[in-house]
Amino acid sequence: MQNKSAFRTLAILAAASFAVGVPVVQAATGTLAVGQSNLVRDGDTTLEAAGYAFSIWGVIYGGLLAYAVYQALPSTGEKPGLRLLGWPSVVAMLGCGFWLIAAAYDIKWATVGIIVASALVLCIPLIRRYPVQTTRDFWLIAAPLSMLAGWLTIASALNSLTVLTSFAVIAPETAPAWAAGGIMLVVAVGGWVSTVSRNWVYPLPIAWGLIGVSVAEHADRPMIALLAAGGAAALLVIAIRVGTHRSLLLPLPRQQ
Repeated sequence: MQNKSAFRTLAILAAASFAVGVPVVQAATGTLAVGQSNLVRDGDTTLEAAGYAFSIWGVIYGGLLAYAVYQALPSTGEKPGLRLLGWPSVVAMLGCGFWLIAAAYDIKWATVGIIVASALVLCIPLIRRYPVQTTRDFWLIAAPLSMLAGWLTIASALNSLTVLTSFAVIAPETAPAWAAGGIMLVVAVGGWVSTVSRNWVYPLPIAWGLIGVSVAEHADRPMIALLAAGGAAALLVIAIRVGTHRSLLLPLPRQQ
């Protein structure tokens, strides 16, 4: 068995601590509230998600901490998932923290660049299928990073539409078309990545976010709400289909 990279191990621990620590510090000091409220208030007229949808960050943060601790344990040797996703996960987790800092200072375009780059850097290696050797590796490496990648995918769309609206790139009369296009793009990306990678975890947070969009939009824009609900249902069907077929992201027998 190959030895783990000590530098990568420490980098993952530091990045996970940073990602989880930034919102804790901001909540304690109140530095996020004003900037993030400006970001949302200035551009949430095109597409928004119900507030409860963002509670998924509690699950994501818990998974990232578990992942960081697990990969640092002496008993955890070098894994295919760590070789493939270790450094991309560092970049994505750092991006989570820096996004909150940019949002706190209302640096709108920086939030777009950070969240899109974080999603891409994690989704690209996830597209490559690899054998998960144990159930533990699945739940503590593949699943947490797939959850993060999935949420960053839909968050990238919401963030981008919000910023484009705040700078009047999206006009009120074209907002429904942009909203529909954003939903269809997210569903297409989510379905494609899930199918190619045989990853049933990745589409779940996207579906969760789309349900949140449907709830938020049902009163004022029922057609957008219906489209979001349909997209969520489609992704859940894909997740079930992928998960019930032979998948390289399902636990396989330990390799000798």
